[in-house]
Amino acid sequence: MLVTHSTSPRGGMVHTLALAEALHDLGRRVHLVTQGDRLFRPTTVPHTVLPAPARDGTLTDRVFASIDALTGALGELADGADVLHAQDCIAARAAARVRAAGAPVSVVRTVHHVDDFTTPALVSCQREAIIEPDRVLVVSEYWRRVLHDHYATESTVVPNGVDPDRFPPISPERRAEMRTRVGASSGRGDRFLFLAVGGVEPRKGTHHAFEALGELVRRMAHPPMLAVVGGHSFQDYAPYREATLAALPGLGLTLGEDVVLLGTVSDDELGAWYRSADALCFPSVKEGWGLAVLEAMAAGLPVVAGDLPVFREYLLDHHDALLPRSGDSAALAASMMEMYADTALRRRLVAGGLNTAGRYRWSASAQRHAAIYDEVRATRAPAVRRG
Repeated sequence: MLVTHSTSPRGGMVHTLALAEALHDLGRRVHLVTQGDRLFRPTTVPHTVLPAPARDGTLTDRVFASIDALTGALGELADGADVLHAQDCIAARAAARVRAAGAPVSVVRTVHHVDDFTTPALVSCQREAIIEPDRVLVVSEYWRRVLHDHYATESTVVPNGVDPDRFPPISPERRAEMRTRVGASSGRGDRFLFLAVGGVEPRKGTHHAFEALGELVRRMAHPPMLAVVGGHSFQDYAPYREATLAALPGLGLTLGEDVVLLGTVSDDELGAWYRSADALCFPSVKEGWGLAVLEAMAAGLPVVAGDLPVFREYLLDHHDALLPRSGDSAALAASMMEMYADTALRRRLVAGGLNTAGRYRWSASAQRHAAIYDEVRATRAPAVRRG
């Protein structure tokens, strides 16, 4: 049983649904459990979508309400399941409670990344969700080292994957319509369109993207523009979002013209944006893996990311992506300018990106997960809480 706390089409949920489908294709019995309104795209995998707790109270209140709701539901749904695979700290705490109540299950947890919580209750919750599971997985070597060094927890690296057919090519007419919608194509000609995925959030380095774009707008007669997809998160980034957007005029940028916010979009529309933009701008300052990078490359979109350790594990600068110094707006501006100006470079990055994406498939990830589940079953013993 794969468990995640939200149906929002962010990295954790995208990972969970894709993995569930790949396991299902292998003939493995799998059930997906999540909280929210509905899955962000249809699936043939058996699944249960639980009502999400009300967004009342503080973040701490919402986290514990979500854990309580998942615990109660899993206690009923877990009958017949022997492995509960949690994809986030909320799901992991709920799964561990079900195990502690006597259910004959093992808890597997994938740690995609570790959040920088400051609220003591949330720091404790995250720590317990790392040390309680019977088996911990990570998606990169960087996070394996973090868990070892900071949590004394051993983990196994199982990389993410991508479905090459998830975002198929679109017609020239639809591409033109998408670009016209954001003003990248008009009677005044085309503007180079950078796409950002993940919303306006601190972890996504959005202010660096805005600062870099502002530099290009000041320097260029025909500057590029930026369209931002996504943004719904369990956490409240409203203060950061408001401050970052309020800074746009001072950067020489106009919201709705130089920067367009698209919000949460359907899976089909996300694919159309990957196919309609000219490059991905992904200046995250923290990532577990960066699924949007793999998705963009699989859709033939060249990528500007950053030199985060997780990116350097599978990307090579100027081969399959541009990797300026992370957190450096000036370096990002230089790479965005290079991407804009060099058509031959974009062609090389597309070719390199397609080759890199081809090395990571959900089918291979599912086979590794299935083997781990078998190992967990073979070594199951009465659960002993650690930490």
